[in-house]
Amino acid sequence: MTNHLFSLVRDGVPDPAKTVIETPEGRHIRYGDLLARSGAYAAALAAAGVVPGDRVAVQVEKSPEVIVLYLGVVRAGAVFLPLNTAYTPAEIAYFLGDAEPALFVCDPARREALAEAAAGVPRIWTLDASGRGSAAEAADGQGGDGPDVPRAADDLAAILYTSGTTGRSKGAMLTHDNLASNARVLVEHWRFTADDVLIHALPVFHTHGLFVATNTVLASGGAMLFLPRLDPKKILELMPRATAMMGVPTFYTRLLKEPGLDAEVAGKIRLFVSGSAPLLAETHREWRARTGHAILERYGMTETNMSTSNPYDGDRVAGTVGFPLPGVSLRVVDPETGAALESEKIGMIEVRGPNVFKGYWRMPEKTAAEFRPDGFFITGDLGKVDRAGYVHIVGRGKDLIISGGFNVYPKEVETEIDGLPGVVESAVIGLAHPDFGEAVTAVVVGGADAPDEAAVLAALEGRLARFKCPKRVLVVDELPRNTMGKVQKNVLRDRYADLYRE
Repeated sequence: MTNHLFSLVRDGVPDPAKTVIETPEGRHIRYGDLLARSGAYAAALAAAGVVPGDRVAVQVEKSPEVIVLYLGVVRAGAVFLPLNTAYTPAEIAYFLGDAEPALFVCDPARREALAEAAAGVPRIWTLDASGRGSAAEAADGQGGDGPDVPRAADDLAAILYTSGTTGRSKGAMLTHDNLASNARVLVEHWRFTADDVLIHALPVFHTHGLFVATNTVLASGGAMLFLPRLDPKKILELMPRATAMMGVPTFYTRLLKEPGLDAEVAGKIRLFVSGSAPLLAETHREWRARTGHAILERYGMTETNMSTSNPYDGDRVAGTVGFPLPGVSLRVVDPETGAALESEKIGMIEVRGPNVFKGYWRMPEKTAAEFRPDGFFITGDLGKVDRAGYVHIVGRGKDLIISGGFNVYPKEVETEIDGLPGVVESAVIGLAHPDFGEAVTAVVVGGADAPDEAAVLAALEGRLARFKCPKRVLVVDELPRNTMGKVQKNVLRDRYADLYRE
């Protein structure tokens, strides 16, 4: 038996001397280095008492060493548990208490602040953004590339905690084959080869940067230009050397503000991918006008990896996330009855396939509640499949507004508002209302010529049924977002909870 996930990396190595990761400082990590160093980490973990199945929790700044550590954990047969660098000691205490890792790796600058949170962890290592710390020192004392701990397709490779915006964070258990199968599908669907060079500016504590971007490159034998964070000017500087970029909508809106963005600078790029949050149709159109490229939107989540994608060849339709990926089944059902709905009908999206996670860590009841008897996972996302087969996401199930007994889908209202002159973007939420139960409420970001509340309401009159029209329009400078660029509607609901009670 081989190590199911790491064998994907071994098989993808084109030439040990080829650079796989290059940093802005000019550091080059070759595939041979990746094999040797990850083997050293695997040996160091075993020497520290980490056994197959143990969790290794990691909260450190992005660096090439994190990728090597991730691969070392996989090779050791352990379970990689990345944690958002923005989490506070109190939040870290919850994750470490829930996951009970055998080892915790943190930034040396935060070691003291996290001491109490990590008090129950048997061993703590450190690792900073330059790749130094006790974790690196432990690997220094080991040999290079060695044997991998055998792991089957169904063994756990990672646990990623959900954001927890609707309650207690849940640990999504991802198997070796969840990650390996999805990487193979994306390599084929997005045409990745050893000739590809990806601009990697995403965080690596999230499925997008760690699995979608990194695993796809490693599985194809490609290379990464590895940036610590989003830096529009640096990305523009690197574009002539790259063939692909993956990002969230914020990447594209920020780059569009750069005067140097044009078709010439993006001439070598064959693929721009956007995900983790909806891309405005306006951004899609402006990007095509400036660069000549149509951004490819796809759909996935922590629990499912990638489930759909717009086509590589063919129309990439703005506002849609394309078609189910090979091997993935997707259906839209009535949220109450579970009955399948016909095309163009909005309902709950459910998916099934090798990409779908094993369940929630130590939450068997929650796991059972989120899966249908036939194996379909209830995503919690509302959407539809149009007559051409494209999947549309209209929002989270929890964002559905029931006003006066009528269902209102925020995306429909947001689309109308976003199309108004002077509107940059909007978020539509439901707030408690003494008459209607919930009142449709729009929070709007506008430019210099932004319409006021009265103008927005006047523009929507006759375009939407009266029950869908906002009772109030609040104009703000910006919308709250999480680290992956998703609008945090829960924050807006909390902020304006008493709007109709005043």
